[in-house]
Amino acid sequence: MIKLAIFASGAGSNAAKIIEHFKNSSTVVIDLIVSNKKEAGVWGIAAANQIDTLYINRESFIESDACVKQLQARSIDFIVLAGFLWKVPESLIHAYPGKIINIHPALLPKYGGKGMYGMHVHEAVIAAGEKESGITIHYVDAHYDEGDIIFQAKCTIEPTDTPASLAAKIHVLEHAHFPVVIESLLSGFSM
Repeated sequence: MIKLAIFASGAGSNAAKIIEHFKNSSTVVIDLIVSNKKEAGVWGIAAANQIDTLYINRESFIESDACVKQLQARSIDFIVLAGFLWKVPESLIHAYPGKIINIHPALLPKYGGKGMYGMHVHEAVIAAGEKESGITIHYVDAHYDEGDIIFQAKCTIEPTDTPASLAAKIHVLEHAHFPVVIESLLSGFSM
């Protein structure tokens, strides 16, 4: 079995779709949910699906290798960032080279980088008068949103769209594509 850890900071809608997608898999198990927010909705999703959880604070995540050791102790093979808002430290990137992916709510390289997440992205896209937006699934490297792109999906922005309506379109793309792209990546994955 390939053991996945999902890192999330918020409501966990993408985590829920990934868990649902792999619920009956004979090759992939969601082994751990990791969050840096005690009030994150993803905790409830983990509890409802009987998945172990790990709370991380900034010090243990950024300034030590405690998180890496905990993941390795559980034999985690692959990490999925699903709305996780902290930059991944180099110690984790080195421990899991080519085995950490992220989803971003825009068509990178546009609208990426520090501070570009959630509604901040959609507000910037609308303010710039873009005609389309979308999602980018990419490998994680030492820089925000600069890892190699794995997959992108697009949606049209109508003149009447608001940041909130664009966010809804983006969620549809995320939920439709993220679990499938993960499965495709893992089908060629060797432990």
